[in-house]
Amino acid sequence: MPRYRLTLEYDGRAFLGWQRQASGPSIQQAVEEAIHAFCGETRTVHAAGRTDAGVHALAQVAHVDLERDFPPERVMGALNAHLRPHPVAVLEVRRVTTDFHARFSAGERRYLYRILNRRAPPALDRGRVWHLVRPLEVERMQEAAGLLLGRHDFTSFRDSQCQARSPLKTLRRLHLQRRGEIVEIHAAARSFLHHQVRIMVGTLVQVGTGRRPISWVAEVLAARDRSRAGPTAPAEGLYFAGADYDP
Repeated sequence: MPRYRLTLEYDGRAFLGWQRQASGPSIQQAVEEAIHAFCGETRTVHAAGRTDAGVHALAQVAHVDLERDFPPERVMGALNAHLRPHPVAVLEVRRVTTDFHARFSAGERRYLYRILNRRAPPALDRGRVWHLVRPLEVERMQEAAGLLLGRHDFTSFRDSQCQARSPLKTLRRLHLQRRGEIVEIHAAARSFLHHQVRIMVGTLVQVGTGRRPISWVAEVLAARDRSRAGPTAPAEGLYFAGADYDP
């Protein structure tokens, strides 16, 4: 049974998240229905990261097993044709070995968070950025971000509904840069806790606006208490940017 690796791009505003939901549309459901429309097979599509409602993807990685052996370019074309009503696109399809798993084989996951930092509200980027009027000092935020790098107990940056067995995570990258009116925050780790990136962003913004000192972030991390951290940043600014795998 051939296994295919899919790279997906999507706008999360129309969905309740990646995972199938009884109460509304999901990206997983849209892709699985496109597969069924293409080849008549009912298959489960597995993703590298289960994004929440409203979260977007630049390069979500997923895999699916099909009964028939189709050329990857045919799978890509057919899925995009059937996905056309949805804000979902298949960027690439590759055949992979059966020991490849989009979720369990991932060595690292990357996220991007985008903040529009200006007085005027977004027009073209509405629903795709967190709009903040108060000026952000990105240099202060970057210095504070450095305090979170490495292996730590991230309980303070963990949603109360998180089902991860352990709060211990190794944050390899947390880098900020300003591109005009957009502040980008890049995060990379093997795995993240539920809402970890959004809570880290909400906490760094407290530093960037001058409400909190840089050293406060270290205190939040040491406290291991969610109530000590900043607010959870809105979902619309978050993007699943990619997953990396061993060759």
